[in-house]
This record gives sequence, C-alpha cells and structure tokens, in this order.
Amino acid sequence: MPASDTQHVIVGLGVIIERAGKILIGKRLGAHAPYYSIPGGHLDPGETFEQGCIREIREETGMTIDSLSLVAITNNVETYQAEGKHTISVVMKAGKATGEPEIKEPHKCGEWLWVDPHELPQPHFEASEKAVTLYMRGEIYSSVS
Repeated sequence: MPASDTQHVIVGLGVIIERAGKILIGKRLGAHAPYYSIPGGHLDPGETFEQGCIREIREETGMTIDSLSLVAITNNVETYQAEGKHTISVVMKAGKATGEPEIKEPHKCGEWLWVDPHELPQPHFEASEKAVTLYMRGEIYSSVS
C-alpha cells in the first residue's frame, strides 16, 4: 500500500445525469487520466451533498441540475490501495438537468460523452464504475464489486 500524505477519508461526490437512456461520462485528464468517469468532485466543508453536486456539475459542465436523489455510496478501497487516497463517494442522480455539457475545466476533462450505462468506456474510474453498476442494479451499496 503506498504511503499517504493524509490519514483521513475524503468525501467524494458523483452525479448521474441521464438522458434518453444514456448517462453523461467524462474523459478525465490530469491526476485521473486516462480514466472515464461520471462528473463529480469533492464535498467542500459546510456543504450539503446536494449543494456540492450542484456546484461540481456547474463547475465541470456548465449545466444546471436539480431534484437530486441518492443512488449509491461507494467505498473506494482499490483506489486507496493503488494511490494511498481513501475516498467514500456519495452519488446522486439528477432528476432534471438543463443545458448541454461543456468543457469548463479543460485541465481535468477532455470530453463529455453520452453513453449506454451497460457499456461503460474503459478504463473507468473505480468510484464511477461502482456507482453506475449499483445504480443499474437498483442497489445503494455493496461490499462486493
């Protein structure tokens, strides 16, 4: 297990945005390259999960979302074992999304794609793949991938 510069668990956020049976997936750059992932980020101190998701989507895609509901919680142990950064991700589904996704943070995301959730592009970020799998199964959490 790699050494970690932090000894705490980080709260991540992910958002499933669905249109016409497809979900929004980004091609990550920077620290998370070459992985694909649903949009999201980290919860800021003092934010609710909903506030954090709304902020992250606006920052990353320029889209406006609302009517959020909890769809999954993931414990990203594989990422911790590989990187030494332990994240628990809270994943919400947007009931409504307005606008088209734009590349708002080109240093973090190279493109946005609408994909069939049963055919996720690879390689896929652990938290995102677990979240989409749980969402498709109608489960909120599983200790098994």
